[in-house]
This record gives sequence, structure tokens and C-alpha cells, in this order.
Amino acid sequence: MIKVAKFGGSSVADASQFRKVRDIVLSDPSRRLVVVSAAGKRDSKDHKITDLLYLCHAHLTYGVSCDEIFDKIRARFIEIRDDLNLTFRIEDELDALHARLNKEMSIDELVSRGEYLTSRLMAEFLGYTFLDARDCIFMDFDGKFQPEKITQAIKEAVSKYQGIVIPGFYGSLPSGKIKVMSRGGSDITGSLVAAACNADLYENWTDVSGILMADPRIVDNPRAISEITFAELRELAYMGASVLHEDSVAPVKEVGIPLNIRNTNDPSHPGTMIVDSASSVEPDQDKFITGIAGKRNFIILTVTKRLNNSNEALRDVLEILDRHKVQAEHISMGIDQFALVLSQASIGDGLYEIIGDIRTKCSPEDVEVQDGIALIAAVGRKMIFRPGISGKVFNALGKEGINIRTIAQGSDELAIIVGVDNSQFENTVRVLYHSFAG
Repeated sequence: MIKVAKFGGSSVADASQFRKVRDIVLSDPSRRLVVVSAAGKRDSKDHKITDLLYLCHAHLTYGVSCDEIFDKIRARFIEIRDDLNLTFRIEDELDALHARLNKEMSIDELVSRGEYLTSRLMAEFLGYTFLDARDCIFMDFDGKFQPEKITQAIKEAVSKYQGIVIPGFYGSLPSGKIKVMSRGGSDITGSLVAAACNADLYENWTDVSGILMADPRIVDNPRAISEITFAELRELAYMGASVLHEDSVAPVKEVGIPLNIRNTNDPSHPGTMIVDSASSVEPDQDKFITGIAGKRNFIILTVTKRLNNSNEALRDVLEILDRHKVQAEHISMGIDQFALVLSQASIGDGLYEIIGDIRTKCSPEDVEVQDGIALIAAVGRKMIFRPGISGKVFNALGKEGINIRTIAQGSDELAIIVGVDNSQFENTVRVLYHSFAG
């Protein structure tokens, strides 16, 4: 069995966190590949190493000395090294980097040094082999990954070494130059490595015990989701839940490798297992929701026009929205009208221009706008096994005096999405959680 374990910045913030990582990794011999982020914040007043490196580059760009900032980076790495009694001459790496600091230095190369140096320390601490991401994570010049080259490099390394540490967040272009990924790129690195070695499990270690069923800022102490499918995860992410970015799960999803979200500070907690398909259906007939997420500030645009069994008017409206680069979140149809749910952020100041275009193109009887709408999604694969789910949702919200302005449910019955006034957003989330999830 092979497991790939990725540790985020909070998991490697200082020497004490390094020790937790070592205990986790060495407790299971199958954790043969470890992907490491740059050292993160030690407390709320601290700074991430990556942020400090970006700040260094900003200073260099404007011809301002970054020595004070670089000294903080230097001190941080030396402190970790010394607290762990390691022998790696990190001063030599830092001195060489400092000597090259100027406005011509690539921002990608500079900020990647956070992951690079953290991984060098972690490799020695674990007794694992360090494998530079520039030698195994390959990209085209447009930033697309080269899976065949990545697989070849990772498999070759696995055949040679029992334990490997790889920096996250960056790789190399065909020219050999370093290229960083988007923020959170270490998650992507871990997923790519897991797919490349056909791992049995990809573990993503962070500072939370899995994915929560609802926003803890709204619901007190929401439960962690024990098991969720990739499809459910995608629905929650789309509705604004703070979960893994789609790019960071795509490589393992495509080859069917399960992903386990775990807590470095509570390693006994099983966390959340993300799988291709659910293993079972829980017996509790009332708790059919896997998770709840939502967003505020939508508009319901209702167009009234005798449709005469034709989609022409709807097609014209969608074309108008395309021209204005506005995506319809949901569409509902009636006999002589249809309604579209649109994001206020995507419309900006263009609402009245859009309405004008609709009146000119479609000659509707009326165009009505309802603003200040929040959308909340109750996501759960178990809905398909439960009759009358929409009715139960209506009943629960109605008892709390919550007026549903719109409702939508996909044919796969994976999510029910309700629209309510912005002012009722948090109460709706709480009612759905306590009625059907908590």
C-alpha cells in the first residue's frame, strides 16, 4: 500500500508542528510520499513565509530594500532547524538566495523557496529523500500539467527510495524555469503525486478535522462530514463552501483515489473521506443532508411573455446574458414566463442595460426584478432514496417563518437549492442543519 500525505502550512509552522508531522508519517510505513507547504502562521499575529516572500518581491520591484523582511525569513528557518537539532546548512541556501535578490529575479522562483526550504528541513527530520518539485512536476508554457512526464518521474523515484519529501506549490516549465501554481497549489501537488504513483489513499493534513457540515460562523459546533462524494464536494464548493479547490481533487478523482482530510493537531480523528461513490446509506431517515452551503446577493429576473411552446424568448435572453458575461445560476419555467437567478456581482451596474436589451429583443409583457436574494444548497446523495424531500424542506422553513422565494432541484437529486431574502440567510442555514443534518 502507498499513501501520499500532504501537510499544509499550519502543519509545518514551527518545530513543534514538525514533530507532529513526523509522528504521523512514521506511524504508518505506507506513508511513503510527503508533500509539504511553506511554513505557515504560528499564531494570528504571525506571517506566512510565502506572504513574506511575496512582500520581498514587491519591495524589490520598487527598488526598496527587503533586508528586514528577509531577515525574518532567515531567522524563522534557522530557528526550526536548530530546535530540531538538524544539520542541514540552511544558511548557505539563504545566503545564496539573498545574493540573487534583485528586481530581475523571477517572482515564481522567489516565492517557491518557502516550500523548497521547508521541505529540505522536513526531509532530513523524517530521514526521507528530498525530491525537488522542479524535477518531477512538469508544466507546459501555458501552465497545463504534463501527467505522463510527472508519472514517469514519480514512479522512478518510488522505485528507488522508500520515503520521499516533495515541495508543493511549484513545478518547472519546459525551459527548466520554476513556475508556481495558484494559492493552495500544494493541494494540487499532492493530488498529482498521488495520481502519478497510483496511491491507495491521498491524505490532506491541515488544521481542521475534516469538512464541516455547515459554516461554523453560522452554526455552533457543526459536525464534520465523515464521508462525501466528489460530486457532493463540487456542489458545496460551487455554493461557496470553504473546501478544496476543484483543481486540487481532479487528478485523484479521475483515477478513483480516495482523499482523506485530516487534522495534524488531532491525528486520531478520522476526518472526512472523499470518495467516488458512497459506501452506504445511513439508516437515519431524517438526516439526509451531507452538507449545507450558500451565498448572498442574487437577483431573480422574471420575464413574462406568451411562449407558445417555444424556447425562442429564453434563448434570446440567455444570448443577451452571454454578451454581458453574466451566467444564469438557475432557470425555472412557467406557462407564460420564466425566471432566472443571477449573481449581483456578475451583473454589476449592468442590470438596466440588460433589461433594456431584453425589452428590445424579446418584447415581453413584463420584466420583474427581485433583488437581495440568498441561495442556500442542501447537498446530499441520500436525497434520492427519500420521498418528499422538498416538502420536508418547505415545512421546516415554513414553521420558522422563512419565505422561500425560489427553489430548484437537479434531476440527479443531489441538491435542493432554496432562495430566501438575504436577511433570512443565516436562519435558513441553521434550520436546515438542525432539522436534517445535525
